[in-house]
Amino acid sequence: MSDVTQDRVNRWPITISIMLATVMNSLDTTIANVALPHIQGSVSASSDQITWVLTSYIVSAAIMTPLSGWLADRIGRKNMFLISIGGFTVASMLCGIATSLPEIVIFRLLQGVAGAALIPLSQAVLLDIYPKEQHGQARAIWGAGALLGPILGPALGGYLTDNFTWRWCFYINLPVGILAFLGVWFFISGDRMARAKPFDFLGFGMLTIFVGSMQLLLDRGPGQDWFSSAEITTYAILGAISAWIFLSHTLTAQNPFFDRRLAGDRNFVTASAFGFFVGILLFATMALLPPMLQGLMGYPVLTSGLVTMPRGLGTWVAMLFVGRLIGKVDTRILLLFGLAMNAVALYQMTNFDLSMSPRYVVISGIIQGFGLGFLFVPLSTLAFATLPPVLRAEGSSLYTLVRNLGASVGISIMEAQVVSQSASAHAGLAGQLDLSNPVVRSTLAPDLNPATTAGAMALNNEVTRQAAMVAYVGVFHIMFYITLACIPMLLFMRAPKREAGGEPIHAVE
Repeated sequence: MSDVTQDRVNRWPITISIMLATVMNSLDTTIANVALPHIQGSVSASSDQITWVLTSYIVSAAIMTPLSGWLADRIGRKNMFLISIGGFTVASMLCGIATSLPEIVIFRLLQGVAGAALIPLSQAVLLDIYPKEQHGQARAIWGAGALLGPILGPALGGYLTDNFTWRWCFYINLPVGILAFLGVWFFISGDRMARAKPFDFLGFGMLTIFVGSMQLLLDRGPGQDWFSSAEITTYAILGAISAWIFLSHTLTAQNPFFDRRLAGDRNFVTASAFGFFVGILLFATMALLPPMLQGLMGYPVLTSGLVTMPRGLGTWVAMLFVGRLIGKVDTRILLLFGLAMNAVALYQMTNFDLSMSPRYVVISGIIQGFGLGFLFVPLSTLAFATLPPVLRAEGSSLYTLVRNLGASVGISIMEAQVVSQSASAHAGLAGQLDLSNPVVRSTLAPDLNPATTAGAMALNNEVTRQAAMVAYVGVFHIMFYITLACIPMLLFMRAPKREAGGEPIHAVE
């Protein structure tokens, strides 16, 4: 019995095993978000530093995605799967026992490095073990697992943090990882290694240095007063040099890291740029809301998770619709609808205030999630609609890299904006508190009496709280304008060509 035939006999145990790995990976994109304030207090990090817990994972996974395909060709797909699941599980355990910010950031980096191969490998294995006529079913199974993590992540993270500790947001991966590892070990047959394609290590190295330098610049910049710091200037110079070497090498090398022909496809380039901004809209919002809800509005961590969970449900519902509309409605119309829904949701968020009820967060979350569901699949369809099949593998790696960079850059920039705008708003609000004015004094609550030490501290805390809310609303305004700025990009995209049967020609997601 051939390896492929054996795998098809074991289709269901293999499907369960690799879906456990997919859910474990996707869960970690959201489960830690609601626990961020608790992690921040545990490791004594500032509000801008704690976002490293998110960005380190996203950046390392983005950089390692192209390398994971080459490694799978060299050592075999089953071996790569086992190494990835085992490494991700061990890194999760290390995140749970971390006692300082540097430790948890390093272990999250390891999580991203190990988990980068799980998503592409799981899709490839599913398509191999299902016959061609059942590929639609296989993609539906994979999509359900990939979306289950973001849907359950906020509520599960809130429950674990509230009833146990934030460390269980990472420990929960251990039983799942062990089951997935054993399933892959026993049920997936050994595969022979594909040809060892030449790998551009210079290009990969320069890209890694560029991305790492720029991420450190964005993460460390606000606390180091930007370019007045030698450290930040060093990151900028290092990033500029590595970018120049990477571009020069890509233009002249015989086997560059990314095929030069990718830059000549208008749809792919525009969709990748579009995906960069989609990454900002999705991940920056998910990173900002839990600290706002818990820190400013006093929500318990479980409540915070429950009110942010409907965003994932909205995405799930939207993808049920969009799958039926692809091929029947112009993909650019679907993208325009998705952007419109995001604009509506972000406009609602610009009206958030400290006295609002949780339903405003839930409603805006459902609308934004629904809009994001109308962006992912249509955007992927347009990105690969005009790309030659021979370039799809590299195109998929680059597309994923750019979108994940948008997520990490978005989180860093938006969090820096919250810190900066909070300071400015605090100064403005404090300047308007003329305590010599009897009208101002008469409007202050008794517990905010600045004549007493406790009252002065309470008044300053309230001004800080109001200033932070002003800053969050300001950041939601920025994301609202980013959404509107994406609309003209649709004019540069071409609709997918259709085959004789009327279906659009596009690559798998």
